[in-house]
Amino acid sequence: MPFTITIPIVEECINTSKWSIVKNSEEKATFIKDLTSLFRSINISFILDITSLDQTINDFTKAVEIAWEKNMKTINIIKYSKSWWDDSCSRDLEKYRSSKSLEDWKQFCCTVKNIKQHFFNLKI
Repeated sequence: MPFTITIPIVEECINTSKWSIVKNSEEKATFIKDLTSLFRSINISFILDITSLDQTINDFTKAVEIAWEKNMKTINIIKYSKSWWDDSCSRDLEKYRSSKSLEDWKQFCCTVKNIKQHFFNLKI
């Protein structure tokens, strides 16, 4: 009589969000315009010591943050993650995506195969 085991392995839904300014958007143009104005308005003539330099840098940082917050949007990212996926899979996939070489694709497939095999062997 055969022995059968069912191993439940569930995909995870990972909801994350990031702040972004969409490429070629009106917000990007406004952000760049705001930064350009900020760079032009920086008065460096009074920087005579480390304290005044620190103050100028802090003011600049606050102004960049304000410009960013004014123009950025929150983008929701939903990823479906396989339980067996790990950093080596991500690394090899990114390497393939940047090179588009057949060798990198083969390496990615080999990595996925090995990671899956190891993962499922541990489950069994």
